[in-house]
Amino acid sequence: MGNISERDKKHIWHPLTQHKIHDTMLAIKKAKGCILTDEDGKEYIDGISSWYTSVYGHCNDYIIEKVYAQMQQLDQVVFSGFTHEPAVQLSEKLMEILPDNQQKIFFSDNGSTSTEIGIKMAIQYHFNQGNKRNVLLAFDDAFHGDTFGAMSVSDLSVYNGSFEEFFITVERVAPPTKENIAHTLEQLEKRLIHNDIAGFIYEPLIQGAAAMQMHDVDGLGEILKLLKKYDVITIADEVMTGFGKTGKYFASDYLTEKPNIICMSKALTAGMVPMGATSCTQKIYDAFYSTDIAKGLFHGHTYTANPLACASAIAGIELLQSDEMQQSMKRVIASHQQFNEEVKVHPKVARTRQTGTIFALDLNIKMERYGNLRDQLLKHFMDSGVFLRPLGATIYISAPYVITDEQLQKIYSSIKAILAKI
Repeated sequence: MGNISERDKKHIWHPLTQHKIHDTMLAIKKAKGCILTDEDGKEYIDGISSWYTSVYGHCNDYIIEKVYAQMQQLDQVVFSGFTHEPAVQLSEKLMEILPDNQQKIFFSDNGSTSTEIGIKMAIQYHFNQGNKRNVLLAFDDAFHGDTFGAMSVSDLSVYNGSFEEFFITVERVAPPTKENIAHTLEQLEKRLIHNDIAGFIYEPLIQGAAAMQMHDVDGLGEILKLLKKYDVITIADEVMTGFGKTGKYFASDYLTEKPNIICMSKALTAGMVPMGATSCTQKIYDAFYSTDIAKGLFHGHTYTANPLACASAIAGIELLQSDEMQQSMKRVIASHQQFNEEVKVHPKVARTRQTGTIFALDLNIKMERYGNLRDQLLKHFMDSGVFLRPLGATIYISAPYVITDEQLQKIYSSIKAILAKI
């Protein structure tokens, strides 16, 4: 068949890639646990859980067993007018770990669709009650996906480029810090009295694509409390943060003020198959519950609640709830904390931060998000047998919870080596 990387060049267009600059992709032949193996047999520790998905390890035997059993029973069926045991069971499992105010689940295909649905829920919630609210609120430097609604509420120009004139109306608020929260609340309340803001979408505690920026939990709680006073629908984008990465099931568990809507994907199905889910409160659902057909949420995907994806998600949640996985997560958190004590005083480190199993550090050098220096960092890690994907000058770790201490030390060593070189 020939070299996979060379054959790839003929027909495939890769995501987030300028092919004229980067024309060769590394071919991965297999994966198990925390190890990716390329077509030449070289191994790499997956330090980012393949974009935050395979948190229980690649090709997890328990998940494979459950999905294989489901494949022999029911593979796919239309989810409009039909239902099935895996979907019902998954909804029940999600209710075990979601915040108590969440009551309904709308399934979809991926992270972008889960946020897209959350946005539509917020806007139509007001529309169905005869209220015209056509503005959305989002944080500076937000990222919520690549479909149009999700792009509209995102704030990374490299992604949005030529599409911005087609976006829905979005206004920005600074992520909360202890220094800015009083001013933010004052300005926000002045804006809210116009009653035209439908919803606020936010990444709770950690803005992933914004280089793992972490904001103040108390300040976020104050913002949510104020927004609810004006019936602004709050949408927690937990696509990245959900399913244990912050040390709790969801980042929203750190807050007293719970969102009206929660968006999920990535680790939802543990990296096995694509899936998205959007949960909401009874209050949101009731705004659509009517004898008027037009008040329904007319959104759907061919693979909505695919039984194989449901089986994978159920198995993943069972692993997440296990004592063994919870202890492993605590071990990773403690290991990061110890590493932080080592590197935070390094002269080449500008800042470090950690929430749960996610650790990040900023290098004390200026660097473009996708520039040559960043590419050199990526090459260093790959040459070291470690897959870390720097976001500009930010190096972060979000490894599978099952990573061994030895594998963690190899990641830390590769970071310390680059600090010594730059």
